[in-house]
Amino acid sequence: MSNELHAFRQEVLTFLRGNLPPDLQRKVMGHQRLTKEDFLRWHRILFEHGWVAPSWPVEYGGMAWSLEKRNLFDEECALAGAPETMPFGLRMVAPVLMKYGSEWQKAHFLPRILSGEDWWCQGYSEPAAGSDLAGLKTRAKREGDHYILNGQKTWTTYAQYADMMFCLARTGSEGKPQEGISFFLVDMHSPGVSLRPIRTLDGGEEINEVFLDNVAVPATHLVGKENLGWTYAKYLLSHERFGAARVGRAKRELAHLQRLASMRELDGRPMDQDPLFAQTLAKLEIDTLALEQTSLRLIDRDQRGAGHGAEASILKFLGSTLAQKISEALVDVADIHGLAYRSELLESDNAAGEPAPADELEAMPGFYLNLRKITIYGGTDEVQKNIIAKLALGL
Repeated sequence: MSNELHAFRQEVLTFLRGNLPPDLQRKVMGHQRLTKEDFLRWHRILFEHGWVAPSWPVEYGGMAWSLEKRNLFDEECALAGAPETMPFGLRMVAPVLMKYGSEWQKAHFLPRILSGEDWWCQGYSEPAAGSDLAGLKTRAKREGDHYILNGQKTWTTYAQYADMMFCLARTGSEGKPQEGISFFLVDMHSPGVSLRPIRTLDGGEEINEVFLDNVAVPATHLVGKENLGWTYAKYLLSHERFGAARVGRAKRELAHLQRLASMRELDGRPMDQDPLFAQTLAKLEIDTLALEQTSLRLIDRDQRGAGHGAEASILKFLGSTLAQKISEALVDVADIHGLAYRSELLESDNAAGEPAPADELEAMPGFYLNLRKITIYGGTDEVQKNIIAKLALGL
């Protein structure tokens, strides 16, 4: 590590020690559900320090950090137990607006994203258009100064909190399916927008169905040109490629697993001394180190202009499968404490102190169940493997 990066790491660590609220840290470390205010609280702290948008150009209020600095910052935040900043505004729609948005859209929306005034969600997937996104059916018809949107979106994360949604809708039917799609910015408080929560395996309701019934969207909220939304959507999905690995989270959860395994006994000795479980721990540590090195190698390739386009898929696949393996081992450590799933443990407030040892173990099934979704959203493992085979292996 260069002297510059070493000094930067120390600066980040000093900032986290002085600014990360202990109650938020305990909730993250205890695998509890975070509220909208929890996320926004950390967002505002980063905003006030000028660090909420590390990848944004300086002209828009960002830091324009290198990939190495952004990777280091994300890793240290995860290791410290800081909440993740929501990607939908900061890392998804914002880059699209910077590149393709009108001057009004940039001036109006970017400062509100930066400050956290607007919470965004993503209106892509539909009941019959998930991995095959080009098959979407939501339609937008121009009527005077507005577009009228009708359709349904699904798996919309945190739509219940959202002020705005970036949404793909069909405006044309000629040519290839991808050629008739446009990119809209939808006010979630508009008449005709309604939600229905989807209950996840862990009992949470962080994802939703969104219904659009004759929703009037001003023509000024069309991004770029009509029927070119597929181009903007691809740009959005490719812009933030290196956060998918979540190396910091993997390191944090592995350390959590190792700590619990050293405390729990199996046949009269700590679990980490059991030959079979010690083998599991060793393999997970090797996989975590491999994920870290793969991420660093792909970052280096990208900075040298030698990327092949499959980086996001490689990191998404490796990162999500490793996270699930660690969560499975955590349930094994919980043993009989993990037999009965208690959803309320994910909601309890530990601001007053550390969780009781039994509660910490009994929360493991909820964490395990919640992570079942990560090999599905953002493109299933099967889709990622197909992308890797095509772009990286030439198959």
